Amino acid sequence: MAQYNYDLFVIGAGSGGIRTARTASDYGIKVAIAEQRYLGGTCVNVGCVPKKLFVYASQFKEHFQAAGGFGWTVGKSTFSWPSLIENKDQEIGRLQAIYGNQLQQSGAEIITGKAHLLDAHTVVVDNNEYSAERIVIATGGWPSVPDIPGKQHILTSNEMFFLKKLPKSIVITGGGYIAAEFASILHGLGVNITLCHRGHKLLRGFDEDIRDFVGNEMARRGINVLLNTDIEAIESKTDCFAVRLGDGSKIQTDMIMYATGRTPNSSGLGLESLGVELDDEEAIKVNADYQTHVPSIYALGDVTNRVNLTPVALAEGTVLVNKLYGDQSGSVDYDIIPTAVFCQPNIGTVGLTEAQAREKYPDIDVYKSRFTPMKNTLSGIDEKSLMKMIVVRSTDRVVGMHMVGTDAPEIIQGMAVAMRAGATKAVFDSTIGVHPTAAEEFVTMRNIVI
Repeated sequence: MAQYNYDLFVIGAGSGGIRTARTASDYGIKVAIAEQRYLGGTCVNVGCVPKKLFVYASQFKEHFQAAGGFGWTVGKSTFSWPSLIENKDQEIGRLQAIYGNQLQQSGAEIITGKAHLLDAHTVVVDNNEYSAERIVIATGGWPSVPDIPGKQHILTSNEMFFLKKLPKSIVITGGGYIAAEFASILHGLGVNITLCHRGHKLLRGFDEDIRDFVGNEMARRGINVLLNTDIEAIESKTDCFAVRLGDGSKIQTDMIMYATGRTPNSSGLGLESLGVELDDEEAIKVNADYQTHVPSIYALGDVTNRVNLTPVALAEGTVLVNKLYGDQSGSVDYDIIPTAVFCQPNIGTVGLTEAQAREKYPDIDVYKSRFTPMKNTLSGIDEKSLMKMIVVRSTDRVVGMHMVGTDAPEIIQGMAVAMRAGATKAVFDSTIGVHPTAAEEFVTMRNIVI
């Protein structure tokens, strides 16, 4: 039997890579993990975690405004962007240290530097060669920016987490969750927002009612949403940037951010020369067991461009290691994956959209509830919530649940458990609600709207 330096070598210490390395180490497997940037990957450093902290920061202005309706007198308040960045950086540093300690305690060896593959069993990091029986690639994704005149002036979500100064105005390009979230965050912090999207609606892939509702709410809040709009060029002026749109008009702004997608981080790894296949979007092709065309090389997480969510990468890493070293069967259920968009108002969703359900089943019942949250009856804030449930009539099984409103992500997590357990509409109807809450709407929906 061939002898290797390691049983398993993981490239990429993001969420999926760290979970893979730690789980394998728990089986007594000799593991190394290489990372060239920062422990925790996108989620911890330039994604989920700092984004959520920014979301919290952006909500306080509205909380202060709402306080008067409940008898509070709130004095003059000011916001310090540098303080937020400093506190955020401290928290991220704390999390990085935790990840490092957990990897070391598990027995995994951390190797710092950019890795590439020499052959099917050899990884090179900074001119040092390491052999391994198996190699897992978990290098994630990276923001992509189109090649337009003035491209050098464009920022991505990566840079937004380290701004020295908050701009007075910004043009954000994109219609996905990152664009919607940053538009909401910066708007809540007092920035003048123009959101440009080439499509006719925001949030492609989400339920149509959710897309319409959120688009209207964002516009109502004062975000300038320009749909069917492309940016052709960016020109640097003395004290601002001029953004030229497809119709020839121009917008002057302090900053331009693009959130037009992410590319699998597969370049520079030496994959093509080894026969590891990539698709048209540079994602690594894998089979149901996360194995590439080279039997000793595996890939998971965003670099495979399946479902690009941190919990999915975590689940994939766990399933892979349990199969390889724990002699366990199992798979990731990609059909019932709850997800959230932390725009304002929040989105929480799990299961099929109405359009997907109608394409899959011939007999669909749709339930909807649109209401004013109890808090807003006194807050003076004119914001509604929307809930939607999709049911297969013949089986009574709930196959989709969607919500826009305060705490939607927290509520949908529980709904996802029910759907995973196969809950029917009758089960929801017979469940006693927690009163008074928004969540109880999901167990009191009685009227079919479509």
